[in-house]
Amino acid sequence: MNNYKEIVTKAIVGKSKKSSTDNFTIVCENTPNTILGCWVINHKFNGYSSNDNIIVNGSYDVNVWYSYDNDTKTGVSKETYTYNDTLTVNLKENISDGKEVIVRSLKQPTVSNVKIVNDKVELSIDKELAVEVVGNTKIKVSVESIDDDYEDITNIISSEEEIDKVNDDYLE
Repeated sequence: MNNYKEIVTKAIVGKSKKSSTDNFTIVCENTPNTILGCWVINHKFNGYSSNDNIIVNGSYDVNVWYSYDNDTKTGVSKETYTYNDTLTVNLKENISDGKEVIVRSLKQPTVSNVKIVNDKVELSIDKELAVEVVGNTKIKVSVESIDDDYEDITNIISSEEEIDKVNDDYLE
């Protein structure tokens, strides 16, 4: 006859991912002629639960290296951008208390397109985020009673009998 037990444990009860492209405009200190480089650094983010959604707040710095004054001088413009992404997560279980949100960056913010339009730098940044919701859940396991399957040893020799069997001439 099977007996059942419930085990309470933490498990991933929902997960989701989202890809997005953000478009920005940077006004440089000098009128740019050529874009020499563009990169994204210092990506920071965190997430929290709000009803059935996960809100991810984040920021990153964008650096644009450009030439100006008929390509005779260079400059770098830096802007910090913030974002708020909402991810819908279908939870496998209704968890009200003790939810933990884990946010991962599957694809770090990367510049996918940059160009000069009307003396301003327009750029597109791609990123991909993933979230996991961890919560307490129960699993039910079948517990079987196991009979004692140990073997009995019947020929037990006492230590005194073993000492009597020692060959005194063994070392000679």
